[in-house]
Amino acid sequence: YPCFPLAKSRKTDPNLIAKNLERELTIPDYIDEIKAVGPYLNFRVKSDIILENIYNLEENYGKIREYLKKEKSKSEKIVIEYPSPNTNKPLHLGHVRNVLIGSTLSNLFKYKGHHVFQVNLNNDRGIHICKSMLAYQEWGNNTEPNKKSDHFVGDFYVKYNQMVQKNDELEEKSKKILKLWEDKDPQIRALWRKMNNWALDGFNETYNKFGISFDKVYNESEFYWKGKKLILKNLDNPNIIKQNDGAIVAKLEAKGNLPDKILLRSDGTSIYITQDIYLAYLKKQDFDYDKSIYIVGNEQDLYFKQLFAVLDMIGFKEDKYHLSYGMISLPEGKMKSREGTTVDADDIIEEMENLAFGEVNERYPELSKKEKSYRAKIIGMAALKFFILKYNPKSDFIFNPKESISFEGETGPYIQYCFARIQSIFNKSEEKIDLDINYKLLTHEKEIKLIKQLNIFPEIIGSALKIYGIHLIPQYLLTLCQLFNSFYSECQVISENRELERARLLLIKCVQIVIKIGLTILGIETLDEM
Repeated sequence: YPCFPLAKSRKTDPNLIAKNLERELTIPDYIDEIKAVGPYLNFRVKSDIILENIYNLEENYGKIREYLKKEKSKSEKIVIEYPSPNTNKPLHLGHVRNVLIGSTLSNLFKYKGHHVFQVNLNNDRGIHICKSMLAYQEWGNNTEPNKKSDHFVGDFYVKYNQMVQKNDELEEKSKKILKLWEDKDPQIRALWRKMNNWALDGFNETYNKFGISFDKVYNESEFYWKGKKLILKNLDNPNIIKQNDGAIVAKLEAKGNLPDKILLRSDGTSIYITQDIYLAYLKKQDFDYDKSIYIVGNEQDLYFKQLFAVLDMIGFKEDKYHLSYGMISLPEGKMKSREGTTVDADDIIEEMENLAFGEVNERYPELSKKEKSYRAKIIGMAALKFFILKYNPKSDFIFNPKESISFEGETGPYIQYCFARIQSIFNKSEEKIDLDINYKLLTHEKEIKLIKQLNIFPEIIGSALKIYGIHLIPQYLLTLCQLFNSFYSECQVISENRELERARLLLIKCVQIVIKIGLTILGIETLDEM
């Protein structure tokens, strides 16, 4: 406990305050020691209290404060929107990061007792969609998908961007298709429905691989025109003006020190912000939320400042937050979907499972192919998820598939292996695991460090939620497993000293419980054997 606030109010040296508190405070039953260290007052919780809490609460240990308090903390309604893809190409590695941040944050809010509504927005109309449609018209020959359907659609988006460099008339043609779509031309709408369904069918296959589903899916095409009506309704707002060319603009520069933002094009067609303005109202209507969180990359930071400024300007002052995240690259460089050099989500999942199969096959050649495939799927997804989630969402980083699959180092398989190693110790031991142990035997330096790390887990969960810092959980798990392996190398668990064995079995059981909680929040499965 830092004594600086007390020093400020009492106008006394914080070191002296810490010393006085050490001497004056009555030590409660659950505290082993109160010690002043400079301006800080350290409280050491008794080991038996920590281990008993973990063992008794099991998966609820991370929310121990809620369980110990007589009054429950307020449960809020949280809407989390992700990954909001365009329906003109398959999900790529950038979407993978989006999906993992969105699903993990949802799991974290749920774990802490909040009502979470996971929603997705399909950006299924607009100029980018029309480019894929035009390419299909020109070169698709009315064929059906001969591969995963969203990949099939994506091929035509790539084709358009290749051909437009040779023929700039395609740009105008795509704009005409957009206008025809908004005018509800039957042929254009029929083509759009067909290609849109192909894209959405493919997306759903990919979402299933990540084990995610949504409470509600919004389609931009179903309400974009209501966004137009809402903007036109607010033309009496002095900060929303219609320019000479017919475009409607929000004047943000003077009011919010932001660039002015076009809300409707001069030809009356909509842009992203048109539908996002209406969707904010729609989500409030559907869920009556306390907070609305948008998971979107940092290249849209300015856009969300503008969106929120416009919403405030027209009277929508609900609690909204843009969880911005950085770019993810491969060792080969950045991804660019227009050139067709992007790494698709499905491809990276397949690569991870293949790498994991190779690891499992090398370690356990005697296993059946079915069992190898089962383990490879779980290990491959753990490698992918953990490697991405261990980074602060705001940071850019390079995803290295081969590095992420290692059973050693800062990886998901390393954490899974730690869990499985503990399980193997239980399988070998003949002793019962319960709370009837001699806690005074747990005095080794490595044991004390493990117990201290276990003690701070609820604090890590609370901090991760408070700052949306989901990376704190994988980082915590890495430290916990490193401490366990350090303990395991020096402290023999199964031994002739049965009393000591029982004490250490309880300790590592608590380690396993906490690993399981953390991995579950991250959406990662465990294996009893690896």
